[in-house]
Amino acid sequence: MNQDDSKVMQRSPRRFGAIAVAVALAVGGAGGGAAVFLATRAGHAGEPHAAQAKPKYTCPMHPSIVSDHPGDCPICGMKLVAVAASPGASAAAGAPAVAAKPKYTCPMHPSIVSNHPGECPICGMKLVKAEASGAGESEKSGPRKVAFYRSPMDPKQTSPVPRKDEMGMDYLPVHEDEAKGGGQSVEGLAAVNIDPMRQQLIGLHTAEVTRGLVNASWRTIGRVAVDETRVHHVSVKVSGFVERVFADYVGKAVRAGEPLFTIYSPELLSVQSEYLLALKTRSAMDRGGASASAGGELVDAARERLKLWDVSAGEIERLERTGRPTKTLTFFSPMTGVVTKKDVVMGHRISEGDMPYEITNLSQLWVLADAYESDLSRIKLGMTASLTLQAVPDRTFKGKVIFVDPLLDPKTRTAKVRLAFANPTGELKPEMFGEVTLHASPRQGLRIPGDAVIDSGTRKVVFVSLGDGKFQPREVRIGASNGDRLEVVSGLEAGDQVVTRANFLIDSESRLKASLAAMGARGGAGGETTREASAGDKQP
Repeated sequence: MNQDDSKVMQRSPRRFGAIAVAVALAVGGAGGGAAVFLATRAGHAGEPHAAQAKPKYTCPMHPSIVSDHPGDCPICGMKLVAVAASPGASAAAGAPAVAAKPKYTCPMHPSIVSNHPGECPICGMKLVKAEASGAGESEKSGPRKVAFYRSPMDPKQTSPVPRKDEMGMDYLPVHEDEAKGGGQSVEGLAAVNIDPMRQQLIGLHTAEVTRGLVNASWRTIGRVAVDETRVHHVSVKVSGFVERVFADYVGKAVRAGEPLFTIYSPELLSVQSEYLLALKTRSAMDRGGASASAGGELVDAARERLKLWDVSAGEIERLERTGRPTKTLTFFSPMTGVVTKKDVVMGHRISEGDMPYEITNLSQLWVLADAYESDLSRIKLGMTASLTLQAVPDRTFKGKVIFVDPLLDPKTRTAKVRLAFANPTGELKPEMFGEVTLHASPRQGLRIPGDAVIDSGTRKVVFVSLGDGKFQPREVRIGASNGDRLEVVSGLEAGDQVVTRANFLIDSESRLKASLAAMGARGGAGGETTREASAGDKQP
């Protein structure tokens, strides 16, 4: 057969079939009958199907509405439009014995579907053969039942009966299989199906949601500060000139009663002279037989003035015993601690009301921690806490909550929590930063691995395995953290299987599927057709 004959055969399959039949009849006999059968099949192989598939009609806004004849959508009233039947479906309807044409898809991008082997246009991976679903699966399952109705504009608004939203749009029906995982359960996400082979390729792992003790502790950042109740200022109540300084630098440790500095004060010298004169006057009045009350009042007034100027009882006793006033006054440390402020030098003039020294006791310090407003309800006075520092990595300091600031910082949305920590060895130093862990009483709760949660900043989502390769997104509320495990307040139940590895790949596929479903609900499935074409064009 030459090339021209081949072209003629391709153009006129009916004519070639008729010739084959005639030849077979000429042969005759049983062999002729067989030849007739084969020739007839050869003739029909190249012609289109005699009976075309009956067209289907669907609503552009509600693809779940399908009819065999034109009409109106029972939900929104729009005209039903014809949907072209796929060749595979027609062949399956007319010849059920013929196997459906295999489809090829990308293991990493399931939206890429092709009729031929090839490579993925996105990642370049080889396309693998997709398993064909059973033709009678929907027929075996029976009619789909509506579980509830959902607003087309706000998926969070649902109704058990058909109704309209504020814009007059009809609620969309959600069937039971969709409510159990076949459809979109979280806004912007959709349930996905992943066969076992793809699960192994992407390294998908799951973990069980368990119930157990939840260590209700959480961490925050804290800053070490001085205990304001253990700070003392040394003030001067009489003016004078500094003659000697004993605590001569900031940071020097002092004990209670240890001298700090000495001043010369003409005013103090005058008051001492007045006190000695009052003592002599009282003695003279006693010898003269006069009333001792008048002299005693003068002595008491002068002594009280010396005390108000911080002259110690020992100095007053020495003044009474010797009868000689001193021109200097020594100031002593009121407590044991460290000099944290010094504003005095030799020859410096000090006025009444000056505070040349500040003494701080560092045996106990505060730690000021930031607590978010969502955690304030869990913080109680007396709650234990621990502090770790980079400067002392091998030590864990124990403390407790002594105060919670009643005001919230409007910029950071946090409140200061004050904790007290003992510091007998001086390892804690003011202005250090560390990690504070607040401990609450353990309680029973649901726990999942922290890797299972996808936190977008506005919501937290996990993917739950429903079996048979089906994974459903669920929004969850997270409570306390216990190391690498998190407490689940709502959204899951004990025994659920959540994805812990490859969940970000599932999240991407879920978002893509939800977007394609939304596009299909508005204007058809044109996006998928485009991807099929792009995948089919790139063949080896």
